[in-house]
Amino acid sequence: MRIALVGVGKMGEAVLAGLAAVGVHQVVVVNRRAERDAELVQRYGVTAATLSEAVAGSDVVVVAVKPKDVPGMLDELSPALTQQAVVVSLAAGITLQTMQQHLPAGAAAVRAMPNTPSLVGQGMSAASPGEHVDDEQLQRVLEVLAACGKAIVVPEDQQDGVTAVSGSGPAYIFAIAEAMIEAGVQLGLPRDVATVLANQTILGAGTMLTESGTHPSILRENVTSPGGTTAQALKVLDQRAVRAAFAEAMQACHDRSAAMG
Repeated sequence: MRIALVGVGKMGEAVLAGLAAVGVHQVVVVNRRAERDAELVQRYGVTAATLSEAVAGSDVVVVAVKPKDVPGMLDELSPALTQQAVVVSLAAGITLQTMQQHLPAGAAAVRAMPNTPSLVGQGMSAASPGEHVDDEQLQRVLEVLAACGKAIVVPEDQQDGVTAVSGSGPAYIFAIAEAMIEAGVQLGLPRDVATVLANQTILGAGTMLTESGTHPSILRENVTSPGGTTAQALKVLDQRAVRAAFAEAMQACHDRSAAMG
């Protein structure tokens, strides 16, 4: 499988690093800056090329540029697309309809939403195939996305929700980590101690959620003794309507994603 990776910023490089880690080296990168191409060639052993050279003959074309640049990029790469190629957009808010408007008639298009933990091989991606995507093409896309974490298929009308939960989700967790660390410092802990305590707690809690298969409500109850320290902390969070704030924040994220399309 030959993969063209168009626009290798942070997310594009996360995909590239994931592919390299699982032994996929038939990757051709495309960037505006030659020095960036040279850096990636040296680091990952891939090939750099012009847009048309990279797209021609590639089975999967991953477009990882900023959302505002996607339509123009699709216009540019369309003449070089082969019939068997599938084009994947990683840009938030860019719909399949927008993609199809800037690709040749009948071209296979997939809208995907990854997230930044892809940089450490723990990404979460959701893919929505267009009407011209066959099973083999979709499988290729899932193999690319799964190289840097987990990948699932969802209907496109769920993509804005995906953006609100997992696409932007890491930022929520980082904000929680910041708050825990700062609170720890205010409680008298050295910053380095507060940092390792918060970071490992978040990692451990996430691992328990993933590996135990237990509902988060039960896991929370298991930590919460009646009248104990955790109960007092959770009482304050409930008084401050933290859950409602999360719901409102994620709704705003969802709506912004929808508006970008």
